Amino acid sequence: MTPGSNIPLSAPRVAVDVTAPVRLDVSGLLLTAHGKVRSDDDFIFYNQPSGPGVTYRSGGGTAPDAITVDTAAVPADIDRIVVTASPDAAGRTFEGTEPTATIRDAATGAVLATFTPPRLGSETALVVVEVYRRGDAWKARAVGQGYANGLAGIATDFGVTVEESPAAPAPSPTPQAAPAVPPAPAPVAPPVPAAAPPAPPAPPAAPGKVNLDKGRVSLRKNETVSLVKGGRPLLSQVKMGLGWEPAFRGKDIDLDASVIAYGPQRNHLDSCYFGKLTILGGSIRHSGDNLTGEGAGDDEVITVDLGRLPADATGLVFTVNSFSGQKFTEVAKAYCRLLDGATGEELVRFDLTGTEPQTGVLMCKLIRQFSGEWEMTAMGDFVKSRTVRGMVRPAASAL
Repeated sequence: MTPGSNIPLSAPRVAVDVTAPVRLDVSGLLLTAHGKVRSDDDFIFYNQPSGPGVTYRSGGGTAPDAITVDTAAVPADIDRIVVTASPDAAGRTFEGTEPTATIRDAATGAVLATFTPPRLGSETALVVVEVYRRGDAWKARAVGQGYANGLAGIATDFGVTVEESPAAPAPSPTPQAAPAVPPAPAPVAPPVPAAAPPAPPAPPAAPGKVNLDKGRVSLRKNETVSLVKGGRPLLSQVKMGLGWEPAFRGKDIDLDASVIAYGPQRNHLDSCYFGKLTILGGSIRHSGDNLTGEGAGDDEVITVDLGRLPADATGLVFTVNSFSGQKFTEVAKAYCRLLDGATGEELVRFDLTGTEPQTGVLMCKLIRQFSGEWEMTAMGDFVKSRTVRGMVRPAASAL
């Protein structure tokens, strides 16, 4: 599509996602024929993910955010739904990003149209497309209108009440914060509908994200490491070594290491395990089955050639299952470690110090970012499953 062009919608439910090399916040506004929201409840975004006929879906960093419109459920006094996007990073503009909106049949995922707004520069927010009525029919129009004052500027323009935070020496650390654009004297908080109920207390902060600039990293549960060093992509091939020892002398335990590959919509692509040692064209390979856990070093090794992974492989979850049925309370020294596939250097280690009486554990995940870089997050989540087949669904939910 080109700016101003439109298409008839052949599906009653459509999803609009917006991709870019940087992470974007996507939202939707329900507008009347006067071009305004009826109330702040008509602003659909990450803090208010559903409204009449319109829902927001987060991509979680591994897939684009999306707005879904169920045209049959949109109230009669709503004339159109505009879909907006803004960079998640504070102060970031659209310059050099070339965001692309994809309109899909929400039921089948089939692509109905795509639109890349041309000549973007200092804009910090964008009305990308709109879904609108024409008589009894619905259409979609490519818009591409930019704003220099962020998502707050769009929201205000369409009648949403935006709360302003007091002046501060630095922008709020909240990831979704949308700073005001100079010469405004104070940063503008993310647009929060005034009528919306107060948000629940924030959960305890996760350990956060670290990098490899200072060498090997020991991760704690839920901590993430970016696999770059000095700001440059570091690895083209990694090896994930998994090891364990029986907790009781003389009692063999057969643990199986596996990796499950997923696409952008958390769709299962394939699983690499002792029964299928090579997947995705050889880009992921398994060393073979260890039946006891005896011996020093890694018991099973999975090699991932990041450079050869197909483009639709965006998430990898590494799992361990107790095929012999013993619980993890009977296993000692379970760990996973990430190695540079070329040099064998250990880069990241995660020791599974807490145990639960289950037969499966999600050890860690590798997620491809929009920039193309990969991040590893330690998980340590236990699941009742003796085989990798039973891990596919819980692993998808954990992405």
